[in-house]
Amino acid sequence: MTHVSLPSSIHPTAIIDPKAQLASDVEVGPYCVIGAGVQIDSGSVIGPHVVIQGPTHIGKGNRFFQFSSIGEACQDKKYKGEPTRLVMGDNNIVREFVTLQRGTVQDRSETTIGNHNLFMAYVHIAHDCVIGNHTIFANNATIAGHVIVQDHAILGGFTAVHQFCQIGSYSMSGMCTAINKDVPAFVLVQGNMAKARGMNFENMRRRGLDPKLIMQLRTAYKIVYKQGISLEQAILKLKQLEPRSAELQLFISTLQSSQRGIVR
Repeated sequence: MTHVSLPSSIHPTAIIDPKAQLASDVEVGPYCVIGAGVQIDSGSVIGPHVVIQGPTHIGKGNRFFQFSSIGEACQDKKYKGEPTRLVMGDNNIVREFVTLQRGTVQDRSETTIGNHNLFMAYVHIAHDCVIGNHTIFANNATIAGHVIVQDHAILGGFTAVHQFCQIGSYSMSGMCTAINKDVPAFVLVQGNMAKARGMNFENMRRRGLDPKLIMQLRTAYKIVYKQGISLEQAILKLKQLEPRSAELQLFISTLQSSQRGIVR
């Protein structure tokens, strides 16, 4: 019997398919399973008992904690084994029992995850989702298929998001929130079903946003949520606000792009 020596960064109990491609410095812990079609770039750390199936491309500097399931076939009954993908960027943290699943041919054939995201324990990201950068998913947050989560959004613990929803940048959900409509940028939602509770002003202050811009966004929120007018009328009034800051334009764009209607 011929014994093949493994790099010291790969534990001898790990099972790695010959068709997987791992950078030379990737660390793989005990009892991991890495399947064919998996690509992992440099600096990533795979903890014990992690399963990664392909086709999956994982970028640089990611860390996976024990018992997470990455790139597995999705739970959509329409899925018939087609070679869909999971693509992850750089410097993400994936905690215990997180499930990140591949796409379907009925949509983009790809689940896409950006950079610098934190997925806490038991988070589920379903098929064909698009996750931006610097998002936080607290424990047990769950998003159904085809959901878009934009940059810097925060989903509180036990948040559940209906399929095809869009979660805007810098928005936030409280714990145990059920979201079945789109959440505009900066808006804070909570409840079952979710209702708008204000804007994520604390996040704005932490980012050092100009107080005048915060006041402008406060005014924009009141136009949409406090004046009892239609969304179309609100958007027209928002476009008249000056100056047209990047933050105001971001808020307007998430209103305009909504397909399911917004949480109100």
